[in-house]
Amino acid sequence: MPGFALIDQVKCALEDWNETTSDLDLMNGEEFPAGRPLKSASVLIPIVARDDSANVILTRRTATVRHHAGQISFPGGRKEDHDRGPAATALREAQEEIGLDPRNVEILGQGPVHETATGFLITPVVGCVASDFTPVLQIEEVAEVFEVPLNYLADLSSYRIESLEWRSARRYFYVIDYGSYRIWGATARILFGLAERLKT
Repeated sequence: MPGFALIDQVKCALEDWNETTSDLDLMNGEEFPAGRPLKSASVLIPIVARDDSANVILTRRTATVRHHAGQISFPGGRKEDHDRGPAATALREAQEEIGLDPRNVEILGQGPVHETATGFLITPVVGCVASDFTPVLQIEEVAEVFEVPLNYLADLSSYRIESLEWRSARRYFYVIDYGSYRIWGATARILFGLAERLKT
């Protein structure tokens, strides 16, 4: 599907998308303890639209960062006191991490918040990025920036479920591979949710 038609489809998918998600979605009704302290954060799902395609920008984190070292993630991070909402947080973090000027991003909307096992409440913000964007990496946090076709990420058959032992319990999570990249955890869960919406 042409890139700009996909952008219109994403806009429609984001309308009235209110259900929350969590790292426990595949755990047969298990829930996190009520009232546990959560840190507010936002991520940007940056989509580059071109005449013939639309790609999602993702990052590979360095091996030395405190959280999720070496993993694939969206640009994003914790809310700061001066941020004026989730979009402001996501845009600030994207500028810091990959040099994305907020003026080159059209905010399309946001998805439902996602609660992580590590105590973050993440709001995904979706933005259309100018096609001539050239990343400038914050080398302390970001090892690599790459693009994945949105058509591929929107295909529910691209995803599978895996598990691991974490804190004395078996945890299940979504995984999607793209070439040598293994996208899993909260990033894959957020993408899976968007894929479900795009299919409705």
